[in-house]
Amino acid sequence: MPRVIVIPPQLIESHHDESPEWLAALPAQLDEYLDRWKLTRTGDFLNGAASLIVPVVRVDGTPAMLKLQPQNEESEAEALALRTWSPDDVVTVLEDDPATATLLLERLHDRTLNAVPDHVEATRILAELMARLNLIPAPPEVRTLADIAAEMIEDAADLKLSDPEEQRLLHRYADQVREVMSEPGDRLLHWDLHYGNVMASDRQPWLVIDPKPLAGDPAFELFQALHNRWDDLVATGNLDQAIRDRFDLMIEITGIDRDRALAWTAGRVLQNTIWDEEFDPTQLVIATALKL
Repeated sequence: MPRVIVIPPQLIESHHDESPEWLAALPAQLDEYLDRWKLTRTGDFLNGAASLIVPVVRVDGTPAMLKLQPQNEESEAEALALRTWSPDDVVTVLEDDPATATLLLERLHDRTLNAVPDHVEATRILAELMARLNLIPAPPEVRTLADIAAEMIEDAADLKLSDPEEQRLLHRYADQVREVMSEPGDRLLHWDLHYGNVMASDRQPWLVIDPKPLAGDPAFELFQALHNRWDDLVATGNLDQAIRDRFDLMIEITGIDRDRALAWTAGRVLQNTIWDEEFDPTQLVIATALKL
């Protein structure tokens, strides 16, 4: 009989509609992998919106983190991506089960780039990691930005917004994606590289976690860092300039072409608008500051 566990409310909220079977099976799945990989649980659950993280120890005494998550397009290539990038830049996969996207990961420190007081220095560290990750070609198994962009264009044509000006912006951002989608790129992208997905460790100062692997143009990677640590941008007293400065710093460090960076950043705003069926006010501020 699986042990009774209290599933974190954030996971229930995220998955009760899309993955109710996974939620129901979670206690049994936890027991299965603790037994299969001979793990001992050593702490309270951690979680984001997508996964349950369980602090564990292996039989040889090595501390690790067991990651339980639904098997889907976002999670199915996570282990592959982490093993494709240089181990100097990403968390180590100790075990994985592709059938369920369950991972056993090296345990890192409970400190992310959000804890670096200077947001400019945090952005510099993030961009340096991004530049190294983006050198690596994507394995053929990874889904592609070409497919994602084509879906965006199709979905944007069907989306009707109540505000005529926002509808015009929707079409404008779709046009920008059309201009660059013929060369979608082939690098291994993280797709969710922000300050909270870079953690401190003993073997390297900082390591990247939690990719949503994608094969494409590195210019598609910049957006997540623009709307994270938002309060730091606001605190500068000149929000538009702070947004541009952060964008320019990432461009400088990564060597990404500026025009393509602007076009694919417009694509990220377009993608999020399609998902939400409305423009996010913060993302409109970013779009305005960058003159997308």
